Amino acid sequence: MTLDPRIIEEVVEFRRHLHSHPELSGEEHATSKRIQEKLDDIGIPYSTGFAQTGVLGVIEGGQPGPTIGLRADIDALPITESSGETFSSEATGVMHACGHDAHTAMLFGTAKYLLERRDEIEGKILLIFQPAEEKSPTGGSKQMMEDGVFDEYEPEVLIAQHIWPQLPVGQFGVMAGPIMGNSDRFKITVTGSGGHASMPHDTVDAIVAANQIVTTLQTIVSRNANPFDPAVVTVGKFNAGFQYNVIAETAELEGTIRTQSDEMKNKVKQRFFDVVENAAAAMGVAVEIDYMDGYPATVNDEEWAAQVYSTVDRMYGEAALPSLTPSLGGEDFSRFLQKYPGVYYWLGSSVGEGQKPLHNPSFRFNEAAIPYGIEAMAQVAIDTLQTLKQKND
Repeated sequence: MTLDPRIIEEVVEFRRHLHSHPELSGEEHATSKRIQEKLDDIGIPYSTGFAQTGVLGVIEGGQPGPTIGLRADIDALPITESSGETFSSEATGVMHACGHDAHTAMLFGTAKYLLERRDEIEGKILLIFQPAEEKSPTGGSKQMMEDGVFDEYEPEVLIAQHIWPQLPVGQFGVMAGPIMGNSDRFKITVTGSGGHASMPHDTVDAIVAANQIVTTLQTIVSRNANPFDPAVVTVGKFNAGFQYNVIAETAELEGTIRTQSDEMKNKVKQRFFDVVENAAAAMGVAVEIDYMDGYPATVNDEEWAAQVYSTVDRMYGEAALPSLTPSLGGEDFSRFLQKYPGVYYWLGSSVGEGQKPLHNPSFRFNEAAIPYGIEAMAQVAIDTLQTLKQKND
């Protein structure tokens, strides 16, 4: 069945509305209400209140069978938009810079398209609108499960797609095994002894000590990590000092550690503590470390990754499936996949020349990707249910 252009038009309109009215993690109240209104419009029953603002819709197929789930994340980021879009964010300091507006709108479009193909659906399809994906290390998926999102309908397979600006429209990133990384966070508070800038011998300079810690941290990846097992240590925030002629007494560092394997995660984490504590001792400062274990790696089930690959190949051909390497970006869908088998894949969405990366204030999404996102997810859902039914029979 051909995708009705009117569905695409409605999805574009819905996505632009969400983009103009973004809400931060845990604050997606208007977004949740709008999702509920859209589901009401097409007669899909739903439940609410999971992780506060999460919504679970249910599509009953024309034939009995197993249950699967499709997930879209709904929250935005604390970023001031500078994309220049006519429908740019109207919320100060908040932006959909990671495509969650597109994910939400496309999942609605997928649901509407699936209703037209209800006779092909052998089972139930859950529509999981997840809040707080950007709120690492807590996230929203774990809370949704604790709140009973799957108590009534438990899925056998979960599926999610994420727009990917590194890929052109019409291409997909599908792979078995790890596709996204472990994403831990840290905060280091360095305490020395402040004083007059002209008398450093009477002080212990927190800025110099913190700088030494930053530099030494870089040796973890370069000298302790296996080059064939990815790892990244990044200090993204350095706060210290308040006056040009005062030696700072305290400094704060914040950053992230990204790894693919659990073995490397544990190794880098241990070396992180060793390096920070030893560097601090050498510089004569005290340190307080707040280490937050973040999202685990997103690991695709081999069978269901192959299913998605096969569906996309049949729909668009092998050229739509380039060979890609995993990312060390973090993803809260990983916690769903720790409990249920499934697959997370990328949807090409580049605007071409001048494309900015995810989480950039000037990030733009190519809406030409929307038909691919709807068609592929709908067909993947139908094919997955058919495969499950054949296995269960």
